[in-house]
Parts: sequence; structure tokens; C-alpha cells
Amino acid sequence: MLVLALDTATPTLVVGLAEVTSTRVEGALLLPAQRTVEVLAERALPSGNRHAELLTPAIREVLAEGGVEMRQVDSFVVGLGPGPFTGLRVGVVTAAALGDAIGTTVYGVCSLDAVGDGARSVVTDARRKEVHWATYGADGERLTGPGVDRPEDAPVTDPVVGDVRFTERLGREVIAAEVTTAGLLRAAVPLFDRPPAPLEPLYLRRPDAVPSVTRKPVSQ
Repeated sequence: MLVLALDTATPTLVVGLAEVTSTRVEGALLLPAQRTVEVLAERALPSGNRHAELLTPAIREVLAEGGVEMRQVDSFVVGLGPGPFTGLRVGVVTAAALGDAIGTTVYGVCSLDAVGDGARSVVTDARRKEVHWATYGADGERLTGPGVDRPEDAPVTDPVVGDVRFTERLGREVIAAEVTTAGLLRAAVPLFDRPPAPLEPLYLRRPDAVPSVTRKPVSQ
């Protein structure tokens, strides 16, 4: 199965193409551990606020490098955040539109689940001097979060991976790690035997820009 994965929840835009293969025992339930993931091509681009500008070219480059046409993609995986409103929306809307265009499934995963591997906590930049965070058990299952807090208030435990700029405010070491294609697939593989759920972005708070409620008089 060919899977195109993408994430726009952080300042690094990620697009990757992977092949997922399965080993099934006749009559037995297929477990995530019985699937192997091979990343065929990947782009990880510092994007800032340029997600909309960079996403489509990155998708084209990844497909070309993998020697695959869009119509050959069997499923899409997209990071649902948490992340800034505008950037996150670009990725989710693009994945939904591509899935609809070629008539295939789109699976959404928490972007924090795709950062690092074997960590107990993940932190990413939530802006406004806050972090998005989540904590994990020894088996990799998310225990708490996603949440958004001041770093000093985030309930994280070692080891922590993610954005190293928050090391001082967290009061503990943060090991540098970002969203990866392998991480997105690791989070998505357990979902592949179920119908995809609706894509609901994890904004966690209101957007920075809000419409004005002040009515202005109209000049004639």
C-alpha cells in the first residue's frame, strides 16, 4: 500500500511517501506490528508561515522521487495538530481534497504522536510563549494531552523531545526532534483496519485573528 503523509502543524513542513506492507496469518487479526513501513521519499522544509506556498511543490517532488503518480496513492495520512490555525488548516484541507479527488481514504493523527520515538513527553512551539505537549507510556501510547500551557506549567516527564528552545523554561533537557514521515505512519498504522474518522484539526484555542464586532456607519 502506498501512503502519502503530510504535516503542517509545526514550522517544519513534512511530506513523505511510504510503502506499507503486511504479513497476514490466514484467519487472524492483522496487528500493527505485522506491518512494515519503508519511506521512499521525504521532504522536511522550514516553512514558517509559507505552508500554502511550499506544500504542493513538496508533494510533487516526493511523488516524482518515488516514481509514483498521484492516482497510485492508496491512502493519505495527515497531522491534525495541535498547531497554529492557518498552517494546520492548509495541510488538513489539502489532504482532504486530494483524498476526495482520487477517491481514497484519509487518516488523521495527532502530530505530537509523530515526534520522536520512545519519549515520555513531547513539546512543540504553540506561540504566545506557550507549548503544545503530550505524555506517553513505555509502550508509546499517549497518556495525557494534547494540551497547551506555559512551559512552566506543562506536566511533562523525562525524557522530553521536541523544541529545544524550551529547555530552560521547562527546567529539564529537551532532545531535538520533529515530525517525520516514519512518525506519522507509526501513529497511523493502528488505524488502517478501521473506517477513517472525520478530520478534526486540534486547534486547542481560538485563532489569533478574530473578526471585528464593531459596526461602522456607512457614508453616503
